[in-house]
Amino acid sequence: MTRILVTGGTGTLGRPVVEGLRRTGARVRSLSRHPRDGDPDSFAVDLRRGTGLDRALEGVDTVVHCASSPAGGDLRAAARLIRAARQAGAGHLVYISIVGVDRIPLGYYRDKYTVERALAASGLGWTVLRATQFHDLVAAVCAGAARLPAVPVPRMAVQPVAVREVASRLVLLARGEPRGRVPDMGGPAVESFAGLMDAYLRHRGLSRRTVAVHPPGRVFAALRRGENLVPERAVGTVSFADHLARL
Repeated sequence: MTRILVTGGTGTLGRPVVEGLRRTGARVRSLSRHPRDGDPDSFAVDLRRGTGLDRALEGVDTVVHCASSPAGGDLRAAARLIRAARQAGAGHLVYISIVGVDRIPLGYYRDKYTVERALAASGLGWTVLRATQFHDLVAAVCAGAARLPAVPVPRMAVQPVAVREVASRLVLLARGEPRGRVPDMGGPAVESFAGLMDAYLRHRGLSRRTVAVHPPGRVFAALRRGENLVPERAVGTVSFADHLARL
């Protein structure tokens, strides 16, 4: 029976990946800095340091790398994981990335793209899935902006996707053979951020004045060009409105 290790296994994406894999009957280990109490297959490992990683990888056939931090450290963590997975004899590493990492000059995105290239050169069997922004992230950005009396709304479009739909895709990829970079995954609709903000404010029953803004810089220029979008890959089915209704 295939043994699969999921990094970031208690996180927003990792948790439903672990649950989905276990429903398929796979033997799943979860790796996180904050493991689940009482779960013998939940390992406490900080990938940036690597302590305990070799033990977590013993007998593992496939790794699903969901752990990530916009605050930094992804390159060091991925380098440790790739090296340890190769030494442990794992045959497949599945990596979740973001649409536009090769086109949007944001440091976090550049790191994700560097990890993609390192994985392709690693000698491991590998699969990379790029997805658009999660509904949860868009809702969190809206919540932060809604604390202000006048809500700034950048002129850009977003194509948010449901975490559980991405998790389901990762489960299928982890159960299969290495495929390299697979087709991107986007949410069901490309929507203006202004429209998403309006939906969030209505859902929360908040009365706020919104102010359209045009942030400077190369990152927002790329976002205005739609480098974060894949309208031809609108394969998600859960809309942002659906997501809000379930909160």
